[in-house]
Amino acid sequence: MDSEINSKANLQDILNSLEVDRKKIAETYQTCYILIGLAVLILAIGLIIRFVPLGIIGCLVPIIIAIVMYFRIEDYAVKYKLSYKMNVVGAALKDINETLTITPQSGLPEYEFISSELFTTRPDRYKTQDLISGIVDKTSFWFAEVHAEYKTETRTKNGTKTTWHTIFKGIVFVADFNKNFNVSTVVRPKGIADAIGSWFSKNVFSFGNSELVQLENTVFDEIFVTYSKNQIEARYILTPAMMERILDLNNKCDETISISFIHSKMYIAFPLSHNYFEAPIHSSLLASDLLTDDLSIVQFMQDIVHELDLNTRIWGKE
Repeated sequence: MDSEINSKANLQDILNSLEVDRKKIAETYQTCYILIGLAVLILAIGLIIRFVPLGIIGCLVPIIIAIVMYFRIEDYAVKYKLSYKMNVVGAALKDINETLTITPQSGLPEYEFISSELFTTRPDRYKTQDLISGIVDKTSFWFAEVHAEYKTETRTKNGTKTTWHTIFKGIVFVADFNKNFNVSTVVRPKGIADAIGSWFSKNVFSFGNSELVQLENTVFDEIFVTYSKNQIEARYILTPAMMERILDLNNKCDETISISFIHSKMYIAFPLSHNYFEAPIHSSLLASDLLTDDLSIVQFMQDIVHELDLNTRIWGKE
């Protein structure tokens, strides 16, 4: 009990210290905004009185000051955000599970995103961060935020126009399934090919001899489409109990999830628009609900191990 109290007291000290940094950063950003607004006002006055040179020269001074202030405080802000993730989020994770750790500057490697076969389009731009890992009983798991995009290029009279499209934005969860699968089995939302549109044929990964798997659960087949190179192994993985658990998990999500079983791992992609574990700049760190959303998503991810009964070891790795 004493250690728990001391831990919370230490966390409060960290928050108090970071709150001082946050206020400095927020005040500097606010000053930059005011200076930019002042520059616009000076330029507008110069245009109104038809003395454009005075307006241009007059607006340059606050703009230069704002730019210098912004770049100086930006390095400070990066350190503040990293400290928040390591010391505040990192400490709070221990209240959920002592094994949980966060590595802010790491994530899910791009090669693993591709090899998971969760998506059919290869990313041209890939960002990932905030790797969280832990163990529940016998099962190791980890997850990270991912934003993967592909680009299209069109020729216009002014040159080539590049447009970026999101393949996936959200959290990818990975767990040890304690089985070296002979082939891959992939479960995707039905209708996903429609979203890929004209890029499907150009950027599709090769499924080799993958076949559509018809499963006994009609509700599951209405929501998902399942592919595998081995019908027997796919049914061995997607037992009636497992399909019910996946449906229950999917019902708790705003958008349909994607799942793959490949090598000895299970991958689950959760589409999300919200960025988690970010330090606030313009709101207080001392708010009582500061970590509510962040810890809720971590608890949700950890609960997957129980939801899908991954600790029941019906197989052993070869």
